[in-house]
Amino acid sequence: MKFMLMMHAPRAGWTTAGIGTWPPDDIKAHINFMRRFAVELKDAGELVGAEGLAGPEEARVVRAGKGGAPEVTDGPFPEAKEFLAGYWIVDVDSRERAYEIAARASAAPGKGGVPVNMPIEVREVMSAPPSDL
Repeated sequence: MKFMLMMHAPRAGWTTAGIGTWPPDDIKAHINFMRRFAVELKDAGELVGAEGLAGPEEARVVRAGKGGAPEVTDGPFPEAKEFLAGYWIVDVDSRERAYEIAARASAAPGKGGVPVNMPIEVREVMSAPPSDL
């Protein structure tokens, strides 16, 4: 079963309290955790792919406009309390294992080594539409 684990970061304080404002050693510890975590998942044969994403100031929302031309606006929406910071796609035997992996990612070290407890959204990756459609 494949699952997408999406790491959501709080939008409030992103520029005033986010990872970019942490001491360099805390940033290094966080990044090193994420690298080791990816290697562990890869070695276990569970990692399909993982990427961090640029900050919300770089995000754009695109819709089809007149004649199908792209209409580009800033995103994510300003009222959003969180933004997608990165993701993993894992291939595991059970939903419970996906939850275990998500909890481990959520406990990555943050400022001062304190776990960030970042919310990780877990959703199954569908290989095809539901059979009743």
